[in-house]
Amino acid sequence: MTHEAGWAHAPGALRGPGWLREPTDPNALVPSLWSRTAHKVEGDLVVGGMPLADLAAEFNTPAYVLDEDDFRGRARAFRDAFADFDVYYAGKAFLCTEVARWVAEEGLHLDVCSNGELTVALRAGIDPSRIGYHGNNKSVPELRRAVAEGVGRIVVDSSAEIERVGQVAAELLAAGTISAPQGVMVRVTAGVEAHTHEFIATAHEDQKFGFSISNGDAFAAVRQVGGLSGLRLLGLHSHIGSQIFDTAGFEVAARRVLGLHARISSELGVTMPECDLGGGFGIAYTTQDDPSDPAQLATEMTKIVEHECRALGIEEPRLSIEPGRAIVGPAMCTVYTVGTVKPVTLDGGAVRTYVSVDGGMSDNIRTALYDADYSCTLANRHSAAPPVLARVVGKHCEAGDIVVRDEFLPADIAPGDLIAVPGTGAYCRSMSSNYNHALRPPVIAVRDGAARVVIRRETEDDLLATDVGAR
Repeated sequence: MTHEAGWAHAPGALRGPGWLREPTDPNALVPSLWSRTAHKVEGDLVVGGMPLADLAAEFNTPAYVLDEDDFRGRARAFRDAFADFDVYYAGKAFLCTEVARWVAEEGLHLDVCSNGELTVALRAGIDPSRIGYHGNNKSVPELRRAVAEGVGRIVVDSSAEIERVGQVAAELLAAGTISAPQGVMVRVTAGVEAHTHEFIATAHEDQKFGFSISNGDAFAAVRQVGGLSGLRLLGLHSHIGSQIFDTAGFEVAARRVLGLHARISSELGVTMPECDLGGGFGIAYTTQDDPSDPAQLATEMTKIVEHECRALGIEEPRLSIEPGRAIVGPAMCTVYTVGTVKPVTLDGGAVRTYVSVDGGMSDNIRTALYDADYSCTLANRHSAAPPVLARVVGKHCEAGDIVVRDEFLPADIAPGDLIAVPGTGAYCRSMSSNYNHALRPPVIAVRDGAARVVIRRETEDDLLATDVGAR
């Protein structure tokens, strides 16, 4: 007999988080969590015109599936909404040669933060002047290459780095390798702590990035840059965190950063043409998330800057932002094959259903690292079974190897079924690993009913290529 208040109120029932509601139909998609072409046809999940079951049959699982139209559409939405800004795609979220080409074709700049990311950008044919280079510990060889290649801006993060890049630029100027001083931005910390996980909130004082505005370090850094002939000061750079859903934090940060901008102009007589407000715009991973769209963000951020500049009596600098997750995050999902389904009886008689898949923390570390929440759906068939609260876990030798902590799946979920997890475009492939000697999955781009591999699946030969003893 069914309990009159539903399964969640029955004796011994297992309750999920407060925001998670039992669905009427566990087969249905929540559109805000998925790429724009994702839909179901008689239970089969279709993305970019390709049934995931067909992709799994051809390319095996696990696999990342990248919706090209969705990626391009989100890139254009930021480009058009922020038409008076420079929009830098944050490559750290996910980058490969093909994606770098899409970024350029859609009129965006590209932000990189390592020599490897720079290599990908250059091989994709990105104009170096449209590349920004981040990082808190760039080496002399990295800086030398970036300057020699003509990278448009380097975001400096310490006094030592200012000296390094200044020396490198001066040497290359003297040698005739470059014809103008290297453009740099000074990264500042505005003392704004974004409402996010502490590991990804980056504007409070006690962390590794940037120069503090409040204690005078940022002003001193600007003065240091001004004393080096090889450098050209473009402006200040601020980043307040990640997975941010409103502009309240940007408002406080902009006030402090533009206040410093005005002080530098007044006291040092230096006019800085640019100002970067960073990225960190959030996406919907689950129904508890309610992100702003690019048009709304652009309207609010433009008003903030106009108001602050008017109050300070200064001209508005050329602004830039750095969306990464907000473009690629929803454009990708990960498809897995179910290996085992295990009901586990807990204290009090409640039962948790563990659904084990053929991937895990090697292809999505965010659940374990950030306590991140994800959603998922049965992807290969329609089920008439009632929903059951399940936990989707990986195959690694770790108790914390969880992919989706809590989600309703059909009660007849079984080995061989496919499960798809939305919102895996940002950081999942970028932070993937070979833990337990797992092979990293491929990235399959889909569009208009066609699929192509943009990053192939690793092989055991790849895995052993650096193992000297295996030769």
